[in-house]
Amino acid sequence: MHLQILSYLAAERSYMNTKQSDKRITALYARLSRDDEKEGVSGSIQNQKVILEKFAKDNKLPNPRFFYDDGFSGVTFTRPAFMEIMELAEQGLIGTIVVKDHSRLGRNRLVVGQLLEEDFVRLDIRYIAIMDNIDTAKGISDLVPMQDLFNEWHAKNTSDKVRKVMQSKGMSGKPLTTNPPFGYMKSSDDKDEWIVDEPAAKIVRKIFDLCVSGLGPTQIAKRLKAEKVLTPTEYWNSIGRKCSKPPAIPYGWVANTVSGILDKQEYCGDTVNFRTYRKSFKMKKKLDKPKDEWKIFLNTHPAIIDREVFALVQELRRHRRRPAKSGIVSMFSGLLYCADCGEKLYYSVTNNYKREQAYFFCSAYRKNSDICSAHYIREKVVEQLVLESMQRVLWYVQSYEKLFAQRQLEEFGEKQKKELAEKRRELDKAKLRVREIDGIIQKLYEDNATGKISDERFATMSVSLENEQSKLKDRIPSLENELENAKVKTEGLQRFIDKAKQVTRLESLTPELVHEFIEKIVVSAPEYKDGKRYQEVAIHYNGVGIIREPTAEEMEEYFQEHISKKPFLKEKTA
Repeated sequence: MHLQILSYLAAERSYMNTKQSDKRITALYARLSRDDEKEGVSGSIQNQKVILEKFAKDNKLPNPRFFYDDGFSGVTFTRPAFMEIMELAEQGLIGTIVVKDHSRLGRNRLVVGQLLEEDFVRLDIRYIAIMDNIDTAKGISDLVPMQDLFNEWHAKNTSDKVRKVMQSKGMSGKPLTTNPPFGYMKSSDDKDEWIVDEPAAKIVRKIFDLCVSGLGPTQIAKRLKAEKVLTPTEYWNSIGRKCSKPPAIPYGWVANTVSGILDKQEYCGDTVNFRTYRKSFKMKKKLDKPKDEWKIFLNTHPAIIDREVFALVQELRRHRRRPAKSGIVSMFSGLLYCADCGEKLYYSVTNNYKREQAYFFCSAYRKNSDICSAHYIREKVVEQLVLESMQRVLWYVQSYEKLFAQRQLEEFGEKQKKELAEKRRELDKAKLRVREIDGIIQKLYEDNATGKISDERFATMSVSLENEQSKLKDRIPSLENELENAKVKTEGLQRFIDKAKQVTRLESLTPELVHEFIEKIVVSAPEYKDGKRYQEVAIHYNGVGIIREPTAEEMEEYFQEHISKKPFLKEKTA
């Protein structure tokens, strides 16, 4: 009797399981990557659908439902349709998964192996790959892991081919980006040629102008949003360009979008390739490359932003000018530094928000008064000092260009010149020695292989040489950097002179002028003598550093000399 009851319960359980499985979905899954499409390896999504639906009908698989991922690599498993299948599976709603061939499931052997041997077993899912004759209901062949390995190899091989093609294209100067940045569009004649999209370019210029005027990315985003300017995504959708889903708010500009635009050298008319890389063909996430590894091709398409403006914006953003609590931004924010602790000076406006009372003080002192002193200085004082200094310097450069250049170069001095010559010789010797060590190690290896020196002797000598070579390799970049800085200083001097000659009459300061000419302003702590306040302020100019300005007596002497060279003025004086 007891055995009869147990037998009945087992039969009932089997019947219920069968009834339950009949209600579960048969997921007919199709996938097509862009690489597959190019190579013609796989059929289209539509062809896969026909094969899958016929198979389900012929084999009377219950509740067939079609899922597909179009344009997704088999290496990644974060595909929308596949993730939907797995979510339904976790809910117990998927009974069978059918694919045309095994590679449609994926090309990562580790993930595919886990799916077949663990996840599908746990979720009681039957898996069928039609063309490969795989059916987990009949057991998994020992050849399936080998097939997974081949599928992964195929994905790697395809990835290598694509990478080589892109490498070749990128090195030729053609843009690697699928779509041009906001402000450009593809030419109808040549998809690799960019032309200016004027309505969008107008917004790009506006963003750069606002940055130059003193606004940061957040403030610019707020301004564009208030003026109801369409975001790039919304704009592209409005002109019929395929892109991601538009934001909920058509004018929802954010700081990151603005920053991305301000960072793009492409707006100068240049193509910038190889900004990013992947560690492995299995990784979808792209990593940023160091800037010195980028490949930049100049003047490949029409410029939207002048190079001078772009360089100025990068300088402004490097100093990260943040507004005070009042929302006011000083043209000097990010430029003032404490002479004692080296920290930046914090900009502040008094509670009544009167600009005349705005001032700077040491940010380290603000955090901890024991670390440093306030180094307090009013914005108006800084403005007056910088204006007067720039007026003298610009007149000096414009009137006595050769004398100015000579004096600046003399700042290097004979000592610095000798040091640079020694560093140049040291660099040449280091590079030569690195090459020599390579040859010595190769000879040692050959001698060891032929038995001329023992393994112990070889290990000792090679380790010693490799250590020496490693130290030299670490030293070489440092020497190159020091020499490059010296070269940059000389080139910076000429650039400074060229910029100075373009300023005709300086009566007031603008953020553009300040950041174009001023690198930093170092403020010393005030001193009090005879009841009067004295404070040293050192102005460092871009490309040239501190300029020894002519004294009042020298200015008068230079001025008289300058006047004497004007014939028409001589006649009037006479």
